[in-house]
Amino acid sequence: MKIRITVGKLSMEAELNDTSTARKIAEALPITTSFNTWGDEIYFSIPVNAALDDCAREVVQMGDLGYWPSGAAFCIFFGPTPMSSGGKIVPASAVNIVGKVLGDATMFKQVMHEREVTLESC
Repeated sequence: MKIRITVGKLSMEAELNDTSTARKIAEALPITTSFNTWGDEIYFSIPVNAALDDCAREVVQMGDLGYWPSGAAFCIFFGPTPMSSGGKIVPASAVNIVGKVLGDATMFKQVMHEREVTLESC
């Protein structure tokens, strides 16, 4: 399923995987909320509850979209976090990989000062 992530003037398409967590996220759309940053990661609470699944990773790739069960949060990874080293992108703890940004995820660096993010289906 394709979704749109909008932060300020930046609007990026992304694709959700076909997993139970991703389907729960799709059912909760649209979502508009404030967000936090942690290094080159944007994350925010969403109204979804899911446990770690078979897609869970402790190291993610550029542009990965994750669901962090510990905080019921949606995460957009576009560079190193405070936990990263050796060029790896490391979340605070394991996340379910629920999708991928289509395009240059580093564009999110330009909108980290904004206040709200919107997730919606395309």
